[in-house]
Amino acid sequence: MAIKNGDFVLIDYTLKVKETGEIVGTTYEKVAKESKLYRGEEHYEPFFVIIGEGWVPKGLDEALTTLDTGKSSTIELSPEKAYGARDPKKVRLVPLRKFTADGVSPTPGLQLNIDGKPAQIRAVGAGRVQVDYNHPFAGRTLIYDVTVQKIIDVDEEKIRSLLHKRLSTVSADKFRVTIDNGKLGVEIPEEAFFLEGLQVEKRTLTADITKYLPKLETISFIEIFKKPATTAPAEAKPEAEAQPPAATATPAAQSP
Repeated sequence: MAIKNGDFVLIDYTLKVKETGEIVGTTYEKVAKESKLYRGEEHYEPFFVIIGEGWVPKGLDEALTTLDTGKSSTIELSPEKAYGARDPKKVRLVPLRKFTADGVSPTPGLQLNIDGKPAQIRAVGAGRVQVDYNHPFAGRTLIYDVTVQKIIDVDEEKIRSLLHKRLSTVSADKFRVTIDNGKLGVEIPEEAFFLEGLQVEKRTLTADITKYLPKLETISFIEIFKKPATTAPAEAKPEAEAQPPAATATPAAQSP
């Protein structure tokens, strides 16, 4: 089946920087461990993409429409097709006090958001910090070893993929999804109830689902709270057992 814009697909990839040969990203746990990229809190699994939506670099987005499902391919992207050329104007000096006021200790290589923009610390001087707002891969030629594992064509699976993208710590198969006459019901698993920003993510998910599955007219998020199990009270012992045995009267010891 030919891949086209708007398709929901799952891809596996390993990403290298051509200039250095360094592996800088992968969906494979084994590769992550071998290349010292492994982080236990991350999920190594096929990456969800909607073709043409700009979720991956432009050149990769275009190349995915030429690939066959299940076949591994190597895609080389020039900086113009990846994250663009480096722009010296995006390297700025920021007062150190801006970081200390937020409780941040800037160190070279630290990646963070400053005023809502992703940035990387390049150097720390006397009272000033050199901040680079270029993408870390700007100016680099990138090589993707990529495989399209699956084209998702069932609406329920599409919705689970969108849910998992936004709530990545919850497995896609844990969301119960029902569609009936244009009405969508999504049962949120209990493990997601107290995720930070859940209410905001539900609004974002509503926008996503409305955009990509416009035939759905209503969306309901369902959170079912179950009464916690209680421990049954211990059975009362028979009265005869409950009373201590009668004490035998003995003369009281006299103090000297």
